[in-house]
Amino acid sequence: MTPRRAALRMVAIVAGTMMATPALAASCITSKGQFGAYKQQLAQQASASGVRQRGLQALQQAKLSGITWRFESNPASQSSMRYRSPEQFLKSRFSSVNTFVSGAKRKLKQNARLFQSIEKRYGVPGSILVAIWGYETNWGGYTGNTRIVSGAVTLASYCRRHPRFEDDAIAALQLVDRGLITGNSRGGPSGELGHMQFLAGNWVRFAVDGNRDGRADPNNAADALATAANMLRRNGWRAGRSFADGSANFRVLSTWNDSGNYQRAIAYAAGLIDQ
Repeated sequence: MTPRRAALRMVAIVAGTMMATPALAASCITSKGQFGAYKQQLAQQASASGVRQRGLQALQQAKLSGITWRFESNPASQSSMRYRSPEQFLKSRFSSVNTFVSGAKRKLKQNARLFQSIEKRYGVPGSILVAIWGYETNWGGYTGNTRIVSGAVTLASYCRRHPRFEDDAIAALQLVDRGLITGNSRGGPSGELGHMQFLAGNWVRFAVDGNRDGRADPNNAADALATAANMLRRNGWRAGRSFADGSANFRVLSTWNDSGNYQRAIAYAAGLIDQ
């Protein structure tokens, strides 16, 4: 290739990139009325990421999630935003710390072989996993009533969260393509999935078939618990090490939830469960 042709080719590539970038970058929104326009932009981005017909249809049918929008519009209303002791944080959702710990111990005992198998494979103790499971969904008792796709897309659209959670919105559409969820499947208000309330992007990255039935399903407890352990291990969890506040394993909990209140409460509860 001659220098002139090479230069012309480089100009064409740069120009093409400059033209493509605006079409693929969805802009965040500050009012509910902009949600439809955001979805149109996100659809281009999702299509470029490989989302197919079913996922794009789910996006088209998604509606702005009122509960998600209220949470993001008033972050001070979220318990994780105000400093609380671990005891206070747990009692915001359970009648007492003792109630939470006794329930966790009961679940740990009922599923002893499963937790032992997971710890052997991933190095994450059952006390940590059962504490997260209990706090997130009351051990599977309530996994949410918000449409997952609508919640994930609403969260991604909001300027305070954009673009941090846009990958999770696209991942939710990919899960629709795979048949794991539908546009009507329900979960947490920010698009969280199943027993452990995974963000869709984390499920795509770390999903494990814990019960070996050929399908990794966030609504199956064994799959969800194994996936949680896999996620923590791949983010640096060290088997047999302390998870006390300030330890390396404690810091890994931030990859699960970046609230210091949450991290302290899970580590504190897990310590009591181990007693």
